[in-house]
Amino acid sequence: MLANDVRRFIEYLSDVRGYAAHSVASYQRQLTQVVKALTKLEITDWRQVDVAVVENLVMQWRREGAGSSTLHQRLAALRTLFDYLVSRGELEANPAKVVKAPKAPKRLPKNLDIDSILQLLEFPAEEPLALRDRAMFELLYSSGLRLAELVSLNVADIQPDRELRVTGKGSKTRIVPYGKEAARWLTQWLQERSSWPGSDQPALFLSKQQRRLTPRSVQLRLKKWGVEQGLFDNLHPHKLRHSFATHMLEASSDLRAVQEMLGHANLSTTQIYTHLDFQRLADVYDAAHPRAKRTR
Repeated sequence: MLANDVRRFIEYLSDVRGYAAHSVASYQRQLTQVVKALTKLEITDWRQVDVAVVENLVMQWRREGAGSSTLHQRLAALRTLFDYLVSRGELEANPAKVVKAPKAPKRLPKNLDIDSILQLLEFPAEEPLALRDRAMFELLYSSGLRLAELVSLNVADIQPDRELRVTGKGSKTRIVPYGKEAARWLTQWLQERSSWPGSDQPALFLSKQQRRLTPRSVQLRLKKWGVEQGLFDNLHPHKLRHSFATHMLEASSDLRAVQEMLGHANLSTTQIYTHLDFQRLADVYDAAHPRAKRTR
């Protein structure tokens, strides 16, 4: 009976709701696992499934090694199936609605150490494209920009006193500072840019085709320079943003200031960058906490 109901539900998603084939296949895959687990519990009717049963399923799948993403997908499929059965009058309530999958652990973003940043940014910038790239990457690291923010910059966004007007997520605008080294290369690029065909375009960083650079172009250029500078560790523009955030926090510990510069709406998003090594934390604790200090 369980499998028959799943079959009806899958047909409903495909024929009535018009779900894409890959979405339908995902629902079928997850609900097949649900039916298999319920059959082991000798449950043959959806009306036998209550909140406790759903919680038991989640714990069982977790013991079997299912990751957070899988658990979220499986619960979502089960909730949607129950909603379907409730709408048809075959169930009175949806027992999966109140059950939450465990939160996925936050992965620490990988960053480059300061020596690696210096190694990357010391590539020769004698020809025009290299000069443009040096200005781009100095700015990425100097201000912690997102890739989309970098490519959307216009010449008019360069403000006095080494400040930059950045349009971030949700079209929110913020003003961020940039350093002396970024300013030096940006000045050289603007001089070079003035003689480029298409220099009347508003975009700060132009391609050889006289158009605004695409995110993909920036990714490829950074990868190229990373290889040439001996950095083979999956180098991508966001890693420069991660490095900016980590280095700023390690030097200043000013979480609010870094939040403002990164353009994070929530402080919790910025807190992921506070991954200082344990030994440093232990040293600070031993030196500062009254109960950690040993008396002679």
